[in-house]
Amino acid sequence: MCILGRSELLKLIDESKCIDPFNADLLDGDGYVLTVKEETTLQYLEHKNVISHEIVFTPPDHVAHLTAKSRYGRMGLSFLNAAKVHSGFVGRLALELVNLHNERRPITIRRSDPLMHIEFMTRLGDPSPYDGGYMFQYMTTSETEEYKKLLLARYPSLFQEAKLSRWINQRVNE
Repeated sequence: MCILGRSELLKLIDESKCIDPFNADLLDGDGYVLTVKEETTLQYLEHKNVISHEIVFTPPDHVAHLTAKSRYGRMGLSFLNAAKVHSGFVGRLALELVNLHNERRPITIRRSDPLMHIEFMTRLGDPSPYDGGYMFQYMTTSETEEYKKLLLARYPSLFQEAKLSRWINQRVNE
């Protein structure tokens, strides 16, 4: 397993649409910086799920790793959820945050603020794509149909149309 360098990440984004929408200005070292979909303010000790603006697709032969921008960590914003995006996952990410500011001040994250680093790594072994209830979360119908076509065209042995359709109908939309 190894982290993809910038040139390989750009190829993966181009071939697999693993970050959408993609903004070259958000490339950061060997990764990409995800932004937030909507402005959110967290009061002291408040926990919220903040949704990424970008759709993330982790191809079945990759996994992705998340780390919070240190700017927010220095303010006291803590990232609670797992730091991994499963291979085969498609959707916007729900980033679980809590405000632990030392001076008990609110922390605001503005729409399009860079919040979370994502790095893609190659995966060794047979593919074992994500098979959970959060597939296609926070995506529109047209977005899900676009990724459904991509999955069926590129990975027909790993994804079945009936299952993808069921996930699309059951996706988290809030």
